[in-house]
Amino acid sequence: MTTLALTLAGAVLIGVTLGLLGGGGSILAVPLLVYVADLPAKEAIATSLLVVGVTSAVGVLPHARANRVRWRTGLIFGVAGMTGAYAGGRLAEFVPASVLLTGFALMMLATAVAMLRGRRSTEGRSKPHELPMLRVVGDGVVVGLVTGLVGAGGGFLVVPALALLGGLPMPVAVGTSLVVIALKSFAGLAGYLSSVQIHWGLAGAVTAAAVVGSLLGGRLAGRIPADVLRRGFGWFVVVMGVFVLAQQLPLIWGLTVGALAAAGTVTMAVWARRGRGHSGQQHLGQPVRRHARAGVER
Repeated sequence: MTTLALTLAGAVLIGVTLGLLGGGGSILAVPLLVYVADLPAKEAIATSLLVVGVTSAVGVLPHARANRVRWRTGLIFGVAGMTGAYAGGRLAEFVPASVLLTGFALMMLATAVAMLRGRRSTEGRSKPHELPMLRVVGDGVVVGLVTGLVGAGGGFLVVPALALLGGLPMPVAVGTSLVVIALKSFAGLAGYLSSVQIHWGLAGAVTAAAVVGSLLGGRLAGRIPADVLRRGFGWFVVVMGVFVLAQQLPLIWGLTVGALAAAGTVTMAVWARRGRGHSGQQHLGQPVRRHARAGVER
């Protein structure tokens, strides 16, 4: 009972995060389902896609009423991302769960750095920069692939792309990202369902709690300055990325030791081969020198 209560409380926080920041829901959902609800990693990732997809679809409503959604940009990015998300969900069947979580954490940290180093507020721009169609499609497919592989709704990639590259004000980037996240999460879920079973009762309860939180987060989003929102998003992702990466340290340490051992073995083999070659050249040269000395003595 305590585990369920903690899981549902965390789900409300997931919803608030999605509604307020336009991302980060899956960053919380995957660790919550793995470390609190004790689900296997791949089942947790598939469940997080369902939770984040439904929560984002509902959470976009308060943003839409406040005119903080660019529907055209969101739909193009989202539809392009659905292809990548479905492919990522299918590929995840062949990738070890620990590798997925490690890649998830590293991607989170890289994105957080981009947000914290990002441009100044775009509020003062008279006209937001529109990304070329091919670029939107390409970015959507790449972000979608990450979504499907690691169970991330993609907000931690979509929000920086819309705010830093597309020049959208941060509140608009947040609202638009929810459209993208919903589309890609459902596509990624479809890919996962071909190989992973979901505990539908738990998934439904977590989703309902997250939806309540998303409506609350959407109401708060318009009251916070854009730069504060961006920096808060960046530091939030840093904290969660470090947490997930710390959980995977045994794997990272093992891979590092294995790589160093392999490099050492190869280096020793190369030096041993060179040593044998040098020794062989010396043996070939010795009879000649002995013969030369014998001629001089005569």
